[in-house]
Amino acid sequence: MVSLLYVCVRPELGAADAEHASFRRALGVDVVDRLDLLTERLDPARLARYSGVVVGGSPFNVSDEHKSPVQLRVEADLEQIARRSIAGEIAAFFTCFSIGVVTRMLGGEVTSETPESASATVISTTAAGAADPVFGPSSPALTVFTAHKESAAAVPEGAVLLATNATCPVQAYRVGTHLYTAQFHPEPTPRDFADRMTFYRTTGYFDPDEFDLVQGQVLSASVTEGAALLRRFVQTFATA
Repeated sequence: MVSLLYVCVRPELGAADAEHASFRRALGVDVVDRLDLLTERLDPARLARYSGVVVGGSPFNVSDEHKSPVQLRVEADLEQIARRSIAGEIAAFFTCFSIGVVTRMLGGEVTSETPESASATVISTTAAGAADPVFGPSSPALTVFTAHKESAAAVPEGAVLLATNATCPVQAYRVGTHLYTAQFHPEPTPRDFADRMTFYRTTGYFDPDEFDLVQGQVLSASVTEGAALLRRFVQTFATA
């Protein structure tokens, strides 16, 4: 039986509920359990019940100068999941904010010099990405949704770059065989992403005065390969 866990790191309950639904639909699995790290500590023993973990996005930034105790705890718990995944104990797909957690954990630099506003963008797979079981079938390029203020300055030591573009060179990388990280959001449909924008209208991911324009561009985008990545993640690991 496929057993998946969605790890929530969003403080906004409405956005978190919608993201959970987006992941469930994109993964193609009826039941995806939820762990909300904002309100619940990670129980390492619980992870043993799952064949795969997906980590959602967050308005948190690894490079934040001042962090609440909750954010510090969330980052520590995500590092635990990442270490177990690198060890091959569980497959994990980290997205958005959490790629920064992994990058820092591996000794890499997280920078604010390559942000991307809320939009659909084209990313290209690398040679390693083309050979990867999750990213390979989407080669040579795919369109995904992005919205972030920070990103990895370079691929951290021990990681393999899977996807890139000119605006944000580190779009996705793999560590070992079981840990995938993506700067982009693979799970939302255009409607999902447009609805998510309402929760973050004044938080710096786009010009709030251009909300209608940006939302219209999101709704008109053709974005399907992100969900395809997640389904291949399930096929490769969760049903093995």
